[in-house]
Amino acid sequence: MFMTKTQAAPLRQSEILAAADAALRAIPPAFPLDATVAVNPFLGQSGEDLATASVRLGRVAGVATTRTMADYAADLKAGQMTEADIEAAMAACTSPARPTDMASLRAMLERGTAPAGSGRLPNLAELAAETTGTDWPALIERGIGLWAAGHFDRGQALWTPRPGQGAYAAWRAWAIHDLTPEIAGLSGFCAHVAALPDSADRAILAAAQDMGLSEASAETVFHGLLMDLGGWAQHARWLLWQAEMQGGSDATLLDLLAIRLAWDAALLSHLPDLADAWADTVAAHAQPVAPTTDQVALAILQEARERAHQRQLGAALTGGAPARDRAELQAAFCIDVRSEPFRRALESLDPGIETIGFAGFFGLPVAHKAQGSDIVDSHLPVLLSPALDTTSQADARTETAHRIKARAARAWGRFRQAAVSSFAFVEAAGPLYAGKLLRDATGRVGKDAPPGPAPQVVGGLSAEAKADTAAAVLGAMSLTEGFGRTILLLGHGARVTNNPHESAYHCGACGGQTGEVSARLLAGLLNDPDTREGLASRGIDLPEDTAFVAGLHDTTTDRITLYDTETLDRDLAQVRDWLDRAGTITRAERARDLPGADAKTVAARALDWAQTRPEWGLAGCAAFIAAPRHATAGRDLGGRCFLHSYDWRRDKEFATLELILTAPVVVASWISLQYYGSSIAPDVFGGGNKLIHNVVGGIGVVEGNGGRLRPGLPWQAVHDGEQLMHDPLRLSVMIEAPQQAITDVLAQHPDVRALFDNGWLHLFALKDGRIAARYRPGLEWQAETAG
Repeated sequence: MFMTKTQAAPLRQSEILAAADAALRAIPPAFPLDATVAVNPFLGQSGEDLATASVRLGRVAGVATTRTMADYAADLKAGQMTEADIEAAMAACTSPARPTDMASLRAMLERGTAPAGSGRLPNLAELAAETTGTDWPALIERGIGLWAAGHFDRGQALWTPRPGQGAYAAWRAWAIHDLTPEIAGLSGFCAHVAALPDSADRAILAAAQDMGLSEASAETVFHGLLMDLGGWAQHARWLLWQAEMQGGSDATLLDLLAIRLAWDAALLSHLPDLADAWADTVAAHAQPVAPTTDQVALAILQEARERAHQRQLGAALTGGAPARDRAELQAAFCIDVRSEPFRRALESLDPGIETIGFAGFFGLPVAHKAQGSDIVDSHLPVLLSPALDTTSQADARTETAHRIKARAARAWGRFRQAAVSSFAFVEAAGPLYAGKLLRDATGRVGKDAPPGPAPQVVGGLSAEAKADTAAAVLGAMSLTEGFGRTILLLGHGARVTNNPHESAYHCGACGGQTGEVSARLLAGLLNDPDTREGLASRGIDLPEDTAFVAGLHDTTTDRITLYDTETLDRDLAQVRDWLDRAGTITRAERARDLPGADAKTVAARALDWAQTRPEWGLAGCAAFIAAPRHATAGRDLGGRCFLHSYDWRRDKEFATLELILTAPVVVASWISLQYYGSSIAPDVFGGGNKLIHNVVGGIGVVEGNGGRLRPGLPWQAVHDGEQLMHDPLRLSVMIEAPQQAITDVLAQHPDVRALFDNGWLHLFALKDGRIAARYRPGLEWQAETAG
């Protein structure tokens, strides 16, 4: 057994296992490629402020949670923030480690300092690499990645290891026969694996004792090893997330920690000369996580940069416009920032057009089975659980035809990939694909497939349930009066080609699916005579001539498809013309920021199989505004704001306010912070280079031919090749509601409150369309003006 410089004391098992659990909770989940949603990479650090998180993540992963001092100095010089912004951020900082005064902070800006994430502590594999010259970190990464690709495969691979085993047991069965470590110089590794305890928790306890860990050092040692596993650890964290959402649990992430510890314990046993260096590292891990003055200064400058944006946004919010007569057209879009330019363009075409912002699942918590499929996809925010089972499957004959077609396509694909047939297939059939290759290369494709059958609730809904559901959704939309003649319900998705991250461009509120199902369901529900009759008895009077029309906004082409219009007694020619003209305006605006694009070619990027930047997604997102539309109508917000329609005067007991703060705001914060993390720490939180991506297991991507799974956004999603296209700012949330009502909601939801108290989000109260107050930690408010 390994001894430190002094005899290692027996460990308290409960303390070590508690440290392991804390390390697991510090890892964010990564959703698989078929339903990718943005995840806050700092999710496990939301109980700390930015500077403290910098210490922790710097220690375990070398992560900088801010940009460099030189970056902020350049921002100041370029006028992207002012000294007044820095002074305001400095005054708001309460850390005991903050710079003594503005003069000292200016001096730090002038001379520059290290980024906040420096100071990573080495693990045993890195210490062993320095001693032996063998790249043990790379060997471990590749070995675990090779095993994990098969173990976690979701149907991509033709051969996988024996199913049904837990990760720890499966890895032991693999590693006992893997001679790669022994060939590399780690003699006896197979025997070491065979002698490991038969459960992950016992293996963790044994490794902690052998490695001389203390209760104080274990948590960040464990955290660092899990961070080394990259996306594999985050995928396992997703498995735990999913299990806990259903009231269960999952041990996979704990198993991965045991596996990674087994490697380091084996290296230490094989290389006892590492004992002293490792003991020094353990002692450093045991030190408190406390920020330095440099780290606090960087956090202050980050807030100053955010205050500059808040000041500019506040200047644009000059109060609400006067109310208008009944709208000829109302169009409800998802709150996604990509909707803001289209909404602005559409409203500019006619004074009779009004737009609405609402989460793209339209308040329907749906688990949906698509036509020809037995897979059930969740079309709702990942923070919620489905409550409605729906399907787009039609009559038995049509369904059978779709299933046969789908199975034939899968069988043909597997034949092309199989080891025996793949080479013969290419040689014999390859020339027949020349035409398809040419069409794909030139962006020419056939007509879009017609939409499938309208989705339906399995088993149907009673008349009472229809009315209750519709009333709840309309209430949450603040749409209980003032109905237009035609109301569009527009979900969104993104048509792209040859892009494994396609679902990341779809609707986050729909769990990485498009919003088509939700929009069509709600339109059908609101047009149903039973629903309308029931709404009247619930105080919502829908005019007889109001019709709801479902549609899908393709954010890559800015074209809108309308569904099920044949069932409506309504001439939509004028509506289609408005939508087409708004799309033209929006494409011209977007083309300015897309490399190599112009207004005529921007839509074609969706069909280009070599296009690494079909659109910018949610890059640039910086604010969330929940207010009546007239507070933001006519303002050019640059496609940087989530816009949620909300009228607190219609919000009974502030139930909708609570929903907004606990669901859409949190989802928007995940998006904002994923873009933030992928921009400032791309090596750890980013998805890497699209040009060398390979899809693994249907789960995620690796760069090249193996190794660590890459979570987060590809570099091309935030960078244009010369500069960042995402401005890394924490989200500013602005809500038009009484301050006390907002305070009451935060007091009831401590996890949400922690995001604001610790500065991961900024919060403002609006009054009459203008900024009135800034939230301060501890449920306090500070009067604020737009100036």
